[in-house]
Amino acid sequence: MKKFGRSTGFAVSTLVAAMSFAGMAQAGITDKDILADQMTTDDVVSNGLGPRGQRYSPLDKLNTETVKELRPVWSFSFGGEKQRGQESQPMVKDGVMYVTGSYSRVFAIDAKTGDELWEYNARLPDGIMPCCDVINRGVALYGDLVIFGTLDAKLVALNKDTGKVVWKKKVADYKEGYSLTAAPLVVKGKIITGVSGGEFGVVGKVEAYDAVTGDIVWTRPTVEGHMGYIWKDGKKVENGISGGKPGETWPGDLWKTGGAATWLGGTYDPETDLMFFGTGNPAPWNSHLRPGDNLFSSSRLAIDPDTGKIVWHFQTTPHDGWDFDGVNELISFDYEDGGKTVKAAATADRNGFFYVLNRENGDFIRGFPFVDKITWAEGLDENGRPIFKEGGRPGNPADAKEGKKGESVMSAPSFLGGKNWMPMAYSQDTELFYVPSNEWAMDIWNEPVSYKKGAAYLGAGFTIRPMNDDYIGVLRAIDPKTGKEAWRYENYAPLWGGVLTTKGNLVFTGNPEGYLMAFDAKTGEMLYKFNTGSGIVGSPITWEDDGEQFVSVVSGWGGAVPLWGGEVAKRVKHLNQGGSVWTFKLPK
Repeated sequence: MKKFGRSTGFAVSTLVAAMSFAGMAQAGITDKDILADQMTTDDVVSNGLGPRGQRYSPLDKLNTETVKELRPVWSFSFGGEKQRGQESQPMVKDGVMYVTGSYSRVFAIDAKTGDELWEYNARLPDGIMPCCDVINRGVALYGDLVIFGTLDAKLVALNKDTGKVVWKKKVADYKEGYSLTAAPLVVKGKIITGVSGGEFGVVGKVEAYDAVTGDIVWTRPTVEGHMGYIWKDGKKVENGISGGKPGETWPGDLWKTGGAATWLGGTYDPETDLMFFGTGNPAPWNSHLRPGDNLFSSSRLAIDPDTGKIVWHFQTTPHDGWDFDGVNELISFDYEDGGKTVKAAATADRNGFFYVLNRENGDFIRGFPFVDKITWAEGLDENGRPIFKEGGRPGNPADAKEGKKGESVMSAPSFLGGKNWMPMAYSQDTELFYVPSNEWAMDIWNEPVSYKKGAAYLGAGFTIRPMNDDYIGVLRAIDPKTGKEAWRYENYAPLWGGVLTTKGNLVFTGNPEGYLMAFDAKTGEMLYKFNTGSGIVGSPITWEDDGEQFVSVVSGWGGAVPLWGGEVAKRVKHLNQGGSVWTFKLPK
């Protein structure tokens, strides 16, 4: 672990650190602080600017009139050769920013000056197997701890003032293909984490740990048929099988390596006291090997934070044959309908459909396409179940000559999704969702495959290509009550970064070309852009200090697109990697 700056002298850095630590000598972060995060504007203490994940700020000093004057005030480099994709959302508390970098690193930075206070580097083994770049999406804050997950599937809690390890827990075995990439969720003093690794035939799960001690509280598998457990008085107690009988929606023993990884983490709605986690693709990709709905893959799950019990589920892609993971965030929001308040939640799925659900019971309210082209389904039925299009599923290798691939089909969206991991935002003022999306297609085919521990478990091949010459990415403003697109911004490269919206009628996001951009939330007019020097695939935040409003975003091109993007990757191959945090404010 490295502490106290990398470019200034020791004495100066120590003085800066001492001053900052004096400012941090305040009460630790509580559950109350996290629940109030959206409306407390002097800090950012949760992923999503509030546990619901709306990514909305009530700050309005930055607005459609003033944003043109936004200026960079400092940039902090993650340094070294460990660049690659930087998908983190920073946190800010008591004048200190906590942010993760690629390769499981954490930095504490003076939020006013950009000076480094401390740095933690996880010691990663040689055999880690991240599917989609060596990224990390952020920390959780609780008490005096900074908690994050590592690429070798550990949870690590650091002291917020020194960066020293307080506790460390193994969540899963990285040799089986597991890793941790999501920012953990904090609910009622518990650290809640999902797992990555769906391409390796792992079994997805959600687990809760005591935030102070690191002791496990409960574990809930997300593939039907596996037993959940809860710890009582230090003893492991069976807590019911997930779903129905073992293998009920799976053939044979395939549920034992069924995927459904919870790699994006979750959101929490305090009104219903439910956590919402999405699950990834079933394993293997070759759907002809596993007839049935394959619960609970490609689904949204409502989970009791006290026990880990699955309260309800909604499956967006039953019997998924296209790798349409259902992990995308489910965001709680309310709207009025006929004089009644509807407690809803919305998600934009990789499969190209936008869903509005009743967050109390998971009932389907409405769904509609949010991308321009969907080829695998004709639409949704009255329960939100997709109406599969004849000939839309890649062919069965068993119908081909021995050892050969099945019939290839063209499918839109591609498996990278109409929307992938990058979080959307919801404005309480415009009542619109701002959705970072992409227009691309794929040729996909199935192949014979067998499971081998720690090896890729796909049984499919693919090529991805753009559907338009002049754009792939589309930032959309969508009305969840009507399904109408209020406005759109088209981007040449795919969009892969998160979105922030504010009471100042602004929408912030970044693009792979390196620009932090601000749009008018009502009209979509671009009002501001600044090039950060590398592609933005992180999520911007805003907060205020001493009466001034700040905006920060992590810059550093990478993620899944250059690794899995096929023809699309050629469009972005010239983009430079990076690793830095940029912070902006208005001049005084």
